[in-house]
Amino acid sequence: MIGNSQKRLFGYAFIGVMALTAIILAIFGVVSLKSDKADKDFLIGISQPNLNESRQIAMYNEIRNEAEKHKNVRLIFTDAAENSEKQINDVQKLLHYGIDLLIISLNDSEKLTPIVKEAYKDMPVIVLGRGVTGYDYSMFIGSDNLAIGKKSGRLAADLLGSKYSKIVEIKGAIGSSSVEETSLGFRAYLDRTPALHIAKVIDGNWRRDQAEDELKRTLTAEPDIKLVFAHSDAMALGAYRAVDSLGLHDVKIIGIDGLETMNGGYDLVKQGTLSGTVTSPTGGKESIQYALDILNQEKVIPKKIILRSHVISNDNAYPGKGDSDEIESLPKVLTGTGSTKKIKLGVAVVGSESSWRAANTESIMTTANKDPAIDLLIQNAEGNQERQIAIIRNFIRSKVDVIAFTPFVESGWDEVLAEAKAAGIPIILTDRKVKVEDDSLWTTFIGSDFVEEGRRAARWLVENKKNVSGVTTIAELQGTSGSAPAIERRQGFEEVLSQQANFRIIASEVGDFTYASGQQLMAKIIAEGHVPQYVFAHNDDMALGAIKAIEQAGMKPGKDIGVISVDATKQAFQAMIAGKLNMSVECNPLLGPQIVKAAKELAAGKEIPVNIITAEGIFAQDTAKRDVTTRKY
Repeated sequence: MIGNSQKRLFGYAFIGVMALTAIILAIFGVVSLKSDKADKDFLIGISQPNLNESRQIAMYNEIRNEAEKHKNVRLIFTDAAENSEKQINDVQKLLHYGIDLLIISLNDSEKLTPIVKEAYKDMPVIVLGRGVTGYDYSMFIGSDNLAIGKKSGRLAADLLGSKYSKIVEIKGAIGSSSVEETSLGFRAYLDRTPALHIAKVIDGNWRRDQAEDELKRTLTAEPDIKLVFAHSDAMALGAYRAVDSLGLHDVKIIGIDGLETMNGGYDLVKQGTLSGTVTSPTGGKESIQYALDILNQEKVIPKKIILRSHVISNDNAYPGKGDSDEIESLPKVLTGTGSTKKIKLGVAVVGSESSWRAANTESIMTTANKDPAIDLLIQNAEGNQERQIAIIRNFIRSKVDVIAFTPFVESGWDEVLAEAKAAGIPIILTDRKVKVEDDSLWTTFIGSDFVEEGRRAARWLVENKKNVSGVTTIAELQGTSGSAPAIERRQGFEEVLSQQANFRIIASEVGDFTYASGQQLMAKIIAEGHVPQYVFAHNDDMALGAIKAIEQAGMKPGKDIGVISVDATKQAFQAMIAGKLNMSVECNPLLGPQIVKAAKELAAGKEIPVNIITAEGIFAQDTAKRDVTTRKY
């Protein structure tokens, strides 16, 4: 075995050989290194699925250009040539050469998940574009495919109007999750305009030539197609060539990617080749920025970053013609760089329903009050949506610079958020999201992935179930009806259990995230004769209430009935140490630093990610006594 320092020496020797030897370049892949002679602090490996797609080339260039700004960074690139087995070998080689951090863009999510998990045991790993199964990585950077699909649908509807029109959709790889999410978003928006009809779906396999050939055959049979929606600009270019070769000049073509490269989407819209495109950022630049934050051990490191997408059309592809509606939706009214004016941050707290909320509110207040650039205005809605709307309107009248709030429920916010947008005030959603017709009414979301929290609870249950054989029965205690945590935790929990035939939810009751509701609902379930083997409560407070009800029924929580929950507060740890709570999925309430950081970046005129998802863990009885010493809430 060789030590990491020896591996690093081999890694640097490898870089030198790579720079000089074309033969090794051909064998190993593509290598980027810096010519600066100073000693380097960080060696970063980048594993790409290929270097022939325009998107992957753009990612490569973004990574290189961003790394060039930092003298303490060296890079090793590998090219898997669209072969998952080769990419696995590439990652193993990068690990052998002593890299400090791995950045990987996956060729195939399912096949690459095990090697990502293996790498994560030894070092930070940033995953770009396609996600892996599970939580074994440092950070994921990607795009919201559903939102991109919806923006594409809106663009198509704007181009076609309300007249009956046939559309051809060219997918990148039929069956892949990202492609199907994009298609779902596209169709969801088109459902608003029944006159627009998807007449044909083509598998373009991300290839320009295949898209061209398949579309030619389709248009020969159905020449009355009015619009082609391709899931990449490369395939959109193939579509244009098919349309042009058949002399069909009234067919509109839109794509996805919007790269500012030769024959990239932005260029094709300027040329008039495409009628429009929707940007899907590669994350290359951001991967280096966050890699350095991770390697420098910055305190606030998100788990997931979802980058913002924009519509590029004839309205904004030319300098001086003005921004599109999407770009205009990003407020630009705040303090400029170098300004000494304090940033007025208005925070509308949702309530005081739990110990989690108390920790969340305290985190915001402490962080903001310690920052000399922030002037904090904070009010508590005490669990009342009408009061929370009134607070937000008061902030608008007070002309705050940024508004942050946790929505009580998902719906009913369109009007007040439209008022904030009209006033040029960006909205930061924290902890929970909203459902509005126009997503441009809010700027960014900072909080947890509630669906993933539900999945993680279910995965733990599957792996640690009480009975080796037979059916495992479960009672579910849901949070506030209509709230995002309740909806999405249930979705993730049931998604995993739906794949397990020997797990059954025998009771599901709706509470309100409080201790009292947990106790009351669990007592009701037991009284009705349903005695489950496990209880899944949507937060710790309800779990603690359920524990009390189980004890009052003469049973032992954690043994006779297992109890799992979400939040991982100190009270939950005390229950785990006492053997009454089996496990809690962390839902991090300490969002203050990220909220303040986002407010300051908006004030500086920066575009920030549309979703910033916090890093969270899982805690169980066997490590509770050790882990409780590090808890801050």
